[in-house]
Amino acid sequence: MNLIANVDINWAIGKNNQLLVKIPADMKFFRETTTGKVVVMGRKTLESFPNGQPLKNRTNIVLTHDRSYQVKEAIVVYSMDELHEELKKYPSEDIYIIGGESIYRQLVDECDVAHITKVDFAYDADAHFPNLDEKPEWRITQDSEEQTYFDLIYHFYKYEKQK
Repeated sequence: MNLIANVDINWAIGKNNQLLVKIPADMKFFRETTTGKVVVMGRKTLESFPNGQPLKNRTNIVLTHDRSYQVKEAIVVYSMDELHEELKKYPSEDIYIIGGESIYRQLVDECDVAHITKVDFAYDADAHFPNLDEKPEWRITQDSEEQTYFDLIYHFYKYEKQK
């Protein structure tokens, strides 16, 4: 399975259920990487999308503890056991964990690849991604050239878990 996220230098990912920054090239990378794939998210992540709607041209799986929660054009599961049963239906390499914080924390150890866009800035944030630089089993295997968006500097990194 894969993780995909945009983080700041402190591995922050959001504030008040919103992304910290929207960089067009990062949004394009996310769209191109996940289109036609399976995306796994929590309820609050889904609700942060435009009109709270699932992402088009993907299989959307939403994990929530709220058993009354339903959403059109998404598969809703209510426990990690249900999620794991649902994920058995798909090739592992086609599954992307897209947030939020609690979903990343619960699934990071089950993933093999992480696509991380790291912004060289520290934002005020209330949600964080697990710091892969502090996990000895994770290594950077690809690093883009330095990218800029206005005054922001960022890199696209690919981390892979060492077996």
